Amino acid sequence: MVAITYVEHDGTEHVVEVDEQMSLMEGATLNMVPGVEGMCGGICSCATCHCYIREEWRDKMPAMSDGESTMLENAIDRRANSRLGCQISVTPEMDGMRVELPQEQA
Repeated sequence: MVAITYVEHDGTEHVVEVDEQMSLMEGATLNMVPGVEGMCGGICSCATCHCYIREEWRDKMPAMSDGESTMLENAIDRRANSRLGCQISVTPEMDGMRVELPQEQA
């Protein structure tokens, strides 16, 4: 299990244990983290798992696919560190990672 901290826009933190190979979106939805809906079930077609990856973790993330980039074009408040949680598989190297959630998903 990998400890991931999901941080709501207001600073509320949710530390959850996520199984390796699950996505960040699955870890959040299975633990009922507010602000992560995952309406499409993780097939990169809704952007309801939009999150922000802090700089110190970005080099541990998989490359963004064209499909993910296209889907993020529709996300409100897209930033340089925006990602879709459904597209990021959790690895042991992510233990202790903090993921920030956008205000519009509150």
